[in-house]
Amino acid sequence: MENYEVNLDTLAIIPLNANETRIVEKNDEFIVNSSSMKIIDDGCRYFGSTYSGRMEGTKSMIGINYKAPIIVEESTPMIFFPTISPRLEACSWISFKNIEKCIKKDKKSIIIFKNGLELEIDLSYKILQNQILRSSYLNSMLISRKIA
Repeated sequence: MENYEVNLDTLAIIPLNANETRIVEKNDEFIVNSSSMKIIDDGCRYFGSTYSGRMEGTKSMIGINYKAPIIVEESTPMIFFPTISPRLEACSWISFKNIEKCIKKDKKSIIIFKNGLELEIDLSYKILQNQILRSSYLNSMLISRKIA
């Protein structure tokens, strides 16, 4: 597959190498011939911004600019967080809204999504929890601004 649009069914965007990415959706899984960063940027552009614009939005809303979660689309809201620095080729992106819970497994973590799918990732439980908290804070700020 050449192109992919991030959507509400997207659970994880996992790079395999510089030009191939594994997409995990609620009911499907496939390979896209594109980098994970390009998929995220294309998703932001599809919904009217760019990755840099979404990063600036996160920074202005919650003051975070390193490994910051981003709002790909605000009406749902569709929030994704990076597992490591997005500047690195190995950066995966996880859908915050689709996470049910996380489990610590040695030096890794298992994410259990709301549909029951389990995904083991090479990320410490502490870092994963921090990324979830940042995403929750961003979501909370977005909701409070919509209400105001």
